Amino acid sequence: MTTISKNNTNTPRITTALLLAAGTGSRLFPITKDAPKCLTLVSEESMLARLVTNLKDQGFTRLVIVTGYKQECIVDFLGNQTDGLSIEYVHSPLYKTTNNIYSLWMARNSIKEPFVLLESDLVLDTALLTHMRYPNRIAVAKMQPWLNGTTVTLNNQNKVMQFQPGTTEPYTETRYKTVNIYSFSLESWQEVTKKLNQYIEAGNVNAYYETVFTTLVAEKTLAFEAVSFDEKPWYEVDTILDLAEAEKLFPVAAEEEVTYALY
Repeated sequence: MTTISKNNTNTPRITTALLLAAGTGSRLFPITKDAPKCLTLVSEESMLARLVTNLKDQGFTRLVIVTGYKQECIVDFLGNQTDGLSIEYVHSPLYKTTNNIYSLWMARNSIKEPFVLLESDLVLDTALLTHMRYPNRIAVAKMQPWLNGTTVTLNNQNKVMQFQPGTTEPYTETRYKTVNIYSFSLESWQEVTKKLNQYIEAGNVNAYYETVFTTLVAEKTLAFEAVSFDEKPWYEVDTILDLAEAEKLFPVAAEEEVTYALY
């Protein structure tokens, strides 16, 4: 993959993040029986706490969270402010019967500025967000045997040419797995919300938001520049096996040995 463009001198860094956390996390049951998936512990720290730390360390000042299943657990855990990061909530009452396209649509009236979109089941190194704080970018990783789901192909300018749905069929071109982190300018978000409205009005509430991005990229009304996530550790946790792998990448921090002076 080619490196991302460096002309960010005159582009303000994004300070708003949107976190989707409405799902039931059924594939992590029984861990998620009494709490939403994002509060699952990875090496003694929840995925949500890790992501909030990532955002604070990167200088984000506003976080909007779309909640659904066990929303009160998230609100009780985070509150409305933490170390300079203001936190707002948008509840999706139809979380049991809708997919993440509906969660994203639910945020349309709360986000009126450039922002970074993240899924709440990610565990990642804070440094990976550095280049995502500029508009119209997509986090990707070179496809590996353990990865599955939506992929993209890139052109020589490191821009997304096409989205592809997950497949087990062989292919010859180089594909990159989407990491489910995107950034948007206000103009791009307006294009996305227009298309989201069309899908929701047509009753397509069980689709993934990648369906919208796929269409807009094909129509050339949305463009993403790729940011490689191959350099630092990250993991998407959907299952118990994923949780075990994530804990290998993010082990419990060793306690520092305390040396006592002897007098």
